[in-house]
Amino acid sequence: MNSATLVFVVVGSLVGFPILALMFTFCAVRYIPNNCVGIVEKLWSSSGSLDEGQLIATEGRAGYQAAILRGGVHVGYWRWQYRVHKLPLVTVKQGCVGYVFARDGVPLDSGQTLGHVVDCNNFQDADQFLRAGGQKGRQRLMLREGVYAINLAQFYVLTQDGVYHLGQDRSTLESWQSALQEIDGFYPVIIGAHQDNIGIVTCQDGPSLASGEIIAPPVGMTKDDPNFHNNYQDPEAFLRAGGRRGRQYATLTDGTYFINRWFATVELIDKKIVPIGFVGVVVSYYGLAGRDLSGIDFRHGERVQEGERGVWAKPLGPGKYPFNTYAGSVVLVPTTNFVLHWITGKTEGHRYDESLRSIDLVTKDAYEPTLPLSVVVHIDYQKAPNVIQRFGDVKQLITQTLDPMLSAYFRDVAHRRSMLELIHERDLIQKDAREELKRKFLAFDIECVDVLIGKPETASADGKIENLLDQLRQRQLATEQIETFARQQEAAAKRQQLNDAQAKADMQAELSQSKVRIEVVTNDAEANLSKSRKQAEQTIILADAESKRRSLEGQGESERVGKIGQAEAQVLLKKVASFGDPRLYALSLVSEFLSKSQQPIVPRQVFMSGGDQDSGLVGTLLRIVTAEKIGHLDLEEAEKVVNEGTPTA
Repeated sequence: MNSATLVFVVVGSLVGFPILALMFTFCAVRYIPNNCVGIVEKLWSSSGSLDEGQLIATEGRAGYQAAILRGGVHVGYWRWQYRVHKLPLVTVKQGCVGYVFARDGVPLDSGQTLGHVVDCNNFQDADQFLRAGGQKGRQRLMLREGVYAINLAQFYVLTQDGVYHLGQDRSTLESWQSALQEIDGFYPVIIGAHQDNIGIVTCQDGPSLASGEIIAPPVGMTKDDPNFHNNYQDPEAFLRAGGRRGRQYATLTDGTYFINRWFATVELIDKKIVPIGFVGVVVSYYGLAGRDLSGIDFRHGERVQEGERGVWAKPLGPGKYPFNTYAGSVVLVPTTNFVLHWITGKTEGHRYDESLRSIDLVTKDAYEPTLPLSVVVHIDYQKAPNVIQRFGDVKQLITQTLDPMLSAYFRDVAHRRSMLELIHERDLIQKDAREELKRKFLAFDIECVDVLIGKPETASADGKIENLLDQLRQRQLATEQIETFARQQEAAAKRQQLNDAQAKADMQAELSQSKVRIEVVTNDAEANLSKSRKQAEQTIILADAESKRRSLEGQGESERVGKIGQAEAQVLLKKVASFGDPRLYALSLVSEFLSKSQQPIVPRQVFMSGGDQDSGLVGTLLRIVTAEKIGHLDLEEAEKVVNEGTPTA
């Protein structure tokens, strides 16, 4: 209590305490409700007025005071010196945020959009805010749910329910509030609650992107980083980590985020889904220039590692990805077999063939049909980046390469064939086309699984092809008639067989009896034949046995004679050997023979004539004896004598 107040009290007590007390209460006592704050405005001061550009008074000078009055009775704020503005407490309801605008403080730096965060008890200590170097303007720090006693002369507060301020700027504040309400800025950002999406963040504060960059690189993303900004919820940490203004590469995934929408806006986009049967080839617009992995022979762009700028060498498999579509694109490439129709008015669900038409042909015999065609195509998932690198997407591959290639191929085929050949040789043409297109497709890193050719048609009304087909139908009808006649002839033969069978059935009883008699006679004949055969076999067996017996007897006799002869020969050889000289043995035989002979050795009468003296047995013996004596025995002669025997008289 100052001296003026003390004097007034003393005088009041002397004059009349009740009246003076009432006057004192009216002039010096201020009551602030508990749901309000009192903003003190000092009307005059001996310390002087505010400096130029200053809004909040310090050091006792006149103007809006930094300190506020809370709920209760406050004494000493004379009405002729102080004006107290009663304003409600700032209330931020649950689940919402509030935005703060500082009217006084240090000016923002060049290029800065929001005031940096200082320690000021959530803007409830204006004096601390100013002493800590708080900046004027919109603030990076937000108010979370709760009730705050804030000096509304220094800070304007925007909430979902209203605008808290002291001054004449309500229209401006309400326009800010409306802008925040349009983007749901008073509510946290919720990702993935109702749909499968991600958030693309665009920061409005910080240094600008470097020349040539289109998107800000991620910073402070890990919890171990001292400047971890917790998904843009801490602007100061984001800027300390080197974050840049502009669209950010790092996205927000499923969760709830309290982000200052003055600092960063959030755009919700769907997650990139790669369905089953597809791969996603990433074409990245962000990252460093990497080493080209496609080789020197492939001159259709660069294929790089993941995270580098260019076509990623490894595609994304089936799944969901929080892919930032501002940093690149994901081109879907089918990895299952898919059909392309070169048929006017027909297309598959993938819509790759919506611009394809039946192929116009001109045959060798001047027919002009259109050929409907279907081709089954397969793309290896590992070669999908090559296809995208070469063509950009699958549809451009089809329209810019496959369509003209197939059209030219089948037109060449039609030029070498007549219309009938084109129809009749469909299987051969289809087989050749399959092999040829497989070879050609491999040059573009795709595979031709099958080629299916339809019926050639004509769009003109001249009926040439129809007349030709009608001739073919008549020719085929004649062929079928020939086949029909042959079948009828065969049916007539079958009918004759049926009649024979029916006649036989009618005579079945007689046939059965005849068959029985035939079987009886046959059985009797077979029995007699069997009996005769058995008797013949018996005779043959007996003859064989007799022959074998005689053969064995002769063989035994022969062996007996042979053995006797061998024994006599051995005895004879031993006798000859005992004489030492065979001639002596021969002589002994002769002697023995003569001794047993009944013919006298010396004839009783000897007749000598002038004939041969050597004739006769006597002469022979004499010669032998003489030869033996002189040593000239003729063995052959002796054997002759022995063999011839004694001559008869």
